[in-house]
Amino acid sequence: MRVVIQENYDKMSKWTANYIAKKINDHKEDRPFVLGLPTGSSPIGVYEELARMNKAGEVSFANVVTFNMDEYVGLPREHDQSYWYFMHYYFFDHLVDMKPENINILNGLAEDPEAECARYEAKIASYGGIDLFMGGIGVDGHLAFNEPFTSLTSRTGLRTLTTDTRIVNSRFFDNDPEKVPAYALSVGIGTVTDAKEVIILINGHNKANALAKTVEGNVSQKWTCSALQMHPAAIIACDESACDELTVGAYKYFLDVEKNERL
Repeated sequence: MRVVIQENYDKMSKWTANYIAKKINDHKEDRPFVLGLPTGSSPIGVYEELARMNKAGEVSFANVVTFNMDEYVGLPREHDQSYWYFMHYYFFDHLVDMKPENINILNGLAEDPEAECARYEAKIASYGGIDLFMGGIGVDGHLAFNEPFTSLTSRTGLRTLTTDTRIVNSRFFDNDPEKVPAYALSVGIGTVTDAKEVIILINGHNKANALAKTVEGNVSQKWTCSALQMHPAAIIACDESACDELTVGAYKYFLDVEKNERL
């Protein structure tokens, strides 16, 4: 596991955007580059930088296929808190060459959620899997909507959101947890870790414990993020504030290793 520590959120975002752009630009296979994407506050800076690079001609999304991590159940696309809306507002609508047919987001209004999730997994497989999955984690270490104690081999499926998650997300729903959907469709931990590479964004002091558990804790269903320890090509991109609970030895080790690393 690589842990890339940047001074602040902006530098973390730019480092990650540059890494993703390089992977896209270096992709020489006939098939598209397949990119997994998250929502939430953490990736917004990455999306802004990738959109800037795209408009400047530094990276093209013409041969990129995307799969988003999750979607609320019961929200129509046009709802301003749906993840379909989020992705278009913050990212897709700002790209000059992203093909709409290459955007894949789970349908939270599907009549048969289980069939929708199976279809999603099959479509990922039809492209040969995901080349790079970017994600973020919650304060309790949940990855996508895989709450604590979700199986570390889970696949895309229907998830019940915990009270804590609904309370945290209520800031987007008039601060009323009851307005937050109780269910979501989400890729599984196994879906994420099947990707050839995974980059997880962790920023801010409120995520410090989650970062420490991800990097130094035991592999456990209680901290679904800990499954990344088993991935052969996992990268944690974080800012200084998120490192507050790492041991001094681990912090110094990762800084030392990255001195000679390139993107």
